[in-house]
Amino acid sequence: MKAVRDAVPIDAVVSEYLQLRNAGGGNLKGLCPFHDEKSPSFQVSPAKGLFYCFGCQEGGDTVDFIMKIDHLSFAETIERLASQAGITLRYEEGGYTPGRQQGERIRLVEAHKIAARFYADQLSSPEAEIGRKFLAGRGFDQAAAEHFGVGYSPAGWDHLTRFLRGKGFSDKELLLSGLAQDSRSGKPIDRFRGRLMWPIRDITGEVIGFGARKLRDDDNGPKYLNTPETAIYKKSHVLYGIDLAKKDIAKSNRAVVVEGYTDVMACHLAGVTTAIATCGTAFAGDHIKILRRLLMDNAASEVVFTFDGDAAGQKAALRAFEDDQKFAAETSIAITPGGMDPCDLRLAEGDAAVAALVESRTPLFAFAIRQVVARHNLDTAEGRAAALEAAAPIVANIKNSAIQHEYAVQLAGMLGILDSQFVVRRVGQLARWARERGQRPDQARSPQRTAPATAQAAPQARPGPALNLRSPAQLTERELLKLALQHPALVAPAFDAYGEDEFTAAPYVLVRRAIEQAGGVTQAVTQADAGYLAKVRDAAPDDTVRSLVTELAVEAVRAKTVDEAYAGVQLVQVRLRAVERRVQDVQASMVRLGSQADPDHLAAVANELWVLEQYGRALKDRGAAAL
Repeated sequence: MKAVRDAVPIDAVVSEYLQLRNAGGGNLKGLCPFHDEKSPSFQVSPAKGLFYCFGCQEGGDTVDFIMKIDHLSFAETIERLASQAGITLRYEEGGYTPGRQQGERIRLVEAHKIAARFYADQLSSPEAEIGRKFLAGRGFDQAAAEHFGVGYSPAGWDHLTRFLRGKGFSDKELLLSGLAQDSRSGKPIDRFRGRLMWPIRDITGEVIGFGARKLRDDDNGPKYLNTPETAIYKKSHVLYGIDLAKKDIAKSNRAVVVEGYTDVMACHLAGVTTAIATCGTAFAGDHIKILRRLLMDNAASEVVFTFDGDAAGQKAALRAFEDDQKFAAETSIAITPGGMDPCDLRLAEGDAAVAALVESRTPLFAFAIRQVVARHNLDTAEGRAAALEAAAPIVANIKNSAIQHEYAVQLAGMLGILDSQFVVRRVGQLARWARERGQRPDQARSPQRTAPATAQAAPQARPGPALNLRSPAQLTERELLKLALQHPALVAPAFDAYGEDEFTAAPYVLVRRAIEQAGGVTQAVTQADAGYLAKVRDAAPDDTVRSLVTELAVEAVRAKTVDEAYAGVQLVQVRLRAVERRVQDVQASMVRLGSQADPDHLAAVANELWVLEQYGRALKDRGAAAL
């Protein structure tokens, strides 16, 4: 299994899911995919093949990452990595039988991959002429269809079902995949029939579902029919086009959210290659998490929503505004002219018009404020007061205080309130109440204190015994263990002679024991053991210690120059503090013995004290040479 683990670099795997940036010391950092955070605490060490989050303490190697993020079994993860690396697996107990022994998720993904090719091939068939005309009528040629993998599902009952059976898939797998459904006769039939097909891919590029567009009037189904919820397809977790857009989103710090598959195609072909769309559901929290990991919550980044200018589009824009504060990025809206979507706009005015639409965006705050104010009669004092009370919380939501003040002044002008400072004070009041109560300003319209400001969820405690990093002793012990895991050659062979009692923190004692059980640093160096870290992690007694090993293996060493001199200082400091603790113990023992003790016993204790004191002085005078 080691060959499979090492075949695909961990940074290549992780970067399929989130943007990684240089963290120094050969490490990379990004926003953790396993918990919500504002600043990146998730680190990847390509050299060690490990990841670790200093926020939620999730960590491990490539296999652990895939298992956790895609909820796969160990076997399924190994199969996926082996497939990526082109490694042929051999299965025990019955030999190698591709397909039957693969995990369920792998099988479902493979079925979708084959189905996507089947549908794409069918697009050139005589029956699919209606689909080709539909695409052409929207400005998409054959090359565009191939780029996005657009295909056609034949109108018969079971064309795909029979094709997949011939590829070794069982009826149960076809039903679980959502590609087939039960018929009245009890036999599976194709779910998608006589429709234009868009493959829906996850962020890694795997096909996990389809969107199917009705083409014929005698089709009584919905205009768009999507894959149902399956083990691999959750519509609230999927963004159409994310596989094509992710690199440009990370590079440009901008994502453009549109409403449909053809809109994504139109934008990409017009040069707006950061366009994505939801799949039959509103843009919501899980979609935000995907974008946040790509945008790194950079304040300079931007999310642009495009909506039709009609009432439904404006309502969708206001829904998006409600989630604005979940982004550190600036959020903007681009309203298409004349109710046209980006696909229609491209047809009518060309590629340049689509690019210009995105550039003409308006900050979502400004749009939301105008929409709220427009609902009120500003010709009356009562109407202006009501508009202020409705719009002021929106302004108070703005995180940047300078921009918040500017919008407060603009709001006063919109309402015709001459005393702009009155509006500024009202906005500031709402923002202050919200901070005190831990709420959004639009939830803090009055200072009612039904719950104290301190009644917030406390940060989750770290599992296992506490570590005191303010303790110089424990800080040095931590540095020494990091060196032993990351740079064993710098502390070998001296480190292997250190006893567990030289470490004062119980978790560090367990890490020291795991290193010893893995063969020690000297063996790792002399045998050039590439699997050294994996052995230490395997030797850990439980997940808590295993997590600490991973953390120490990834955490940066606290020195600009990591060399023998620095390692020597850590070795000496840990040993010297251990000697000083033993000196104190012996001195206390001598006091307890007193003058009436056995002379030989007293002499032995006094001799030990003298040896320890001499050794301590030597460590202070000669440093690592005295070890």
